[in-house]
Amino acid sequence: MPTPATRHSLGDQFQGILTAAQDGGEWAVAILYRWLHPAVVGYLRARAGDDADDLASETWLAVARALPGFTGDETAFRSWVFTIAHRRLVDHHRSSSRRLRTRSLTPDAGDGPDRSEDLAELASGDDPAAEVVAAMAGDEAVRRIVALLPPDQAEIVLLRVVAGLPVEEVAAVTGRKPGTVRVLQHRALRRLADRLERPVNGV
Repeated sequence: MPTPATRHSLGDQFQGILTAAQDGGEWAVAILYRWLHPAVVGYLRARAGDDADDLASETWLAVARALPGFTGDETAFRSWVFTIAHRRLVDHHRSSSRRLRTRSLTPDAGDGPDRSEDLAELASGDDPAAEVVAAMAGDEAVRRIVALLPPDQAEIVLLRVVAGLPVEEVAAVTGRKPGTVRVLQHRALRRLADRLERPVNGV
């Protein structure tokens, strides 16, 4: 699936920049930051709103601390950074949930149980609905993805579109199997295509 993020690659320069950053080169660290920070903030803002900047700062602090020990290529580095961001997001949601539980012992009547996806269906590998997502740019894509999709599907598509991660890396970040990621992506893209086509077709 072509995505906006995957078109911005450091290519052959990545390994040299990474090595320089690990050796303490501030210019190299700055390049890595400018390269991935917009995507990291976009992913976090879609899931955490106004807390995104704080979570992004925590993510980059963690990256800086662990950077000397990182090994891998450009794709692995992108996946590693977003794994850290994902963990900060999970911690944030857990903390928020605990705060909400302490404020009220009565559950919101509008809250329902989490809906688990039926994974019996197999998603097709080449989904034309992916073009719908690829055609959406920047903030518009993030807003529509979050507004139109359930949280689990939105997370998968955000990691694919905003972070530019391949399916296998999305699976590693979220702790799901690649087949599960493909199914969620397939359903999410079909849902997006259906919702976005309705106004055009007058339905």
